[in-house]
This record gives sequence, C-alpha cells and structure tokens, in this order.
Amino acid sequence: MYTHILVPIDGSPTSDRALAEAASLAQLTGAQVRLLHVMDPVTHTRGFERPETYSQDILPQARQAGQTLLDARREQLAQQGIAVDTQLLESLGASVARLVVEHAAQWPASVIVLGTQGRRGLERMLMGSDAEQIARHASMPVLLVRQNAAPAPNAT
Repeated sequence: MYTHILVPIDGSPTSDRALAEAASLAQLTGAQVRLLHVMDPVTHTRGFERPETYSQDILPQARQAGQTLLDARREQLAQQGIAVDTQLLESLGASVARLVVEHAAQWPASVIVLGTQGRRGLERMLMGSDAEQIARHASMPVLLVRQNAAPAPNAT
C-alpha cells in the first residue's frame, strides 16, 4: 500500500493535474504527500549579470518563487485533510530526474506521481524527458499523468 507519495511540481498545468491525482490517491490510502520543487538556478540568469547581483537579487527571488509555489500547493492539499509537507531543492547542475529519484529513495517514497508532457519523436529527442528518466531509474512505482489524456477508445 502507498504510504508516502512524492509529487514533483513546477506550477505547470500538467504538474497540477498530477497533484490532483496524488491527492485522490492520498485520500484513498491515507498516505502522506511530499511536494518537491527542484529549482535550477541557471535558468534564472541570462549570463550577463554580475555575480553579486545574481547571488543577492536573482537567486533569492527564484528561491522565494519556488517556496511560494510549494506553500500554495501545500495549503491546497491541507484543506482536503491530506498530510503534506514540502521540500525545495536546488539542482546546482545535477539533472532534475536524478535529484527526484535520489530524493524519493531517501525519503522513502512508496510511489512518485508526476506530470508528463507526453513528448514524442524529435521533440522528445531534442528536449529530453525528465518524466521518462524518473520512470526508468526509480526503484518505486511511478504514476505518469498527462495534461490532456486521450479519451479511452470505445470497446464495443
């Protein structure tokens, strides 16, 4: 049975849909949910900022934005009576997928629930897929949730 549900979030509609699935699962099983946001500090720079500007202004704003996201989603689940906590990580050059898998093992999560864009073909090859890498390397079950899941074919 699932007792610890890890939900990596980024604020996207796909991430929010995964959060809703995790909330339903937590209500069914009585599991604790941990919301995880991995912040990549490099994405918050253009490369032209002075180091002190980056460390004193940009990085703290990025951390605050990540924490604000976590706090809002935590409150959303808490209002549903779900036991929830949060974790903010900085990637510092490590892949998001690797950090999620490592955190899931350390916590320890019994399942990871995350959104996926469902990229295929050239787009997946060029952009990669954190969700795919998490599913490949995690030692626990991974539930992938698509934003716009295709309707099930009619079985007649």
